[in-house]
Amino acid sequence: MKITHLGHSAVLVESSTGRLLIDPGNFSDRWTDLTELDAVLITHQHPDHIDAERLPGLLTANPQATVLTEPQTAGAYEFLAGRAEPMPAGSAAELAGFDIRTVGGVHAEIHRDIPLIGNTGFVITADATTLFHPGDSLAAVPRGVDLLALPVMGPWSAMKEQIDFVRAVGAPAAFGIHDGLINDRYWGLLGGRLQELTETRFEDWREAGEVEL
Repeated sequence: MKITHLGHSAVLVESSTGRLLIDPGNFSDRWTDLTELDAVLITHQHPDHIDAERLPGLLTANPQATVLTEPQTAGAYEFLAGRAEPMPAGSAAELAGFDIRTVGGVHAEIHRDIPLIGNTGFVITADATTLFHPGDSLAAVPRGVDLLALPVMGPWSAMKEQIDFVRAVGAPAAFGIHDGLINDRYWGLLGGRLQELTETRFEDWREAGEVEL
């Protein structure tokens, strides 16, 4: 499996048999020219995870790509009508050599006065490697994860929760996502704490390009 962090929560996943793009949101533009995608996966409807202005062009350039989304998201955008396949938590699919399972179901609470929305975490296995992209929730803890895409900052999380989440998932390695609102100082602070307080190897892949596992 090959992983490319394309900014914020956008992640390109490549295996020996296919290419998946997760969460092409409006905090990044490094995904807009991708082609030969087999699928686009969207964890939830917030714009930093689905860019309604630029994603239609990507889908036009990848007519063969299956679009798998959290169920509310499938109905929230007109351009997804007839294209998106809802994937509620507890679903499973096989696509282009990937085994895809979904977990979670609800976005983490931002504030008690802000209504909750749906959130689907994707557990993706190919080439004997399992990646977990949780979207915006630290609630679901799937087993057998080799690589965790860890949201490193959000208005719905705190470092103490991220540390406990990394411990609970227990993946050998993790890399940071959901990083569009933080600076290098916080990257260093969180990375240091994760190294001190968990057994997971934490990586910063913002500028790493393609990483082969």
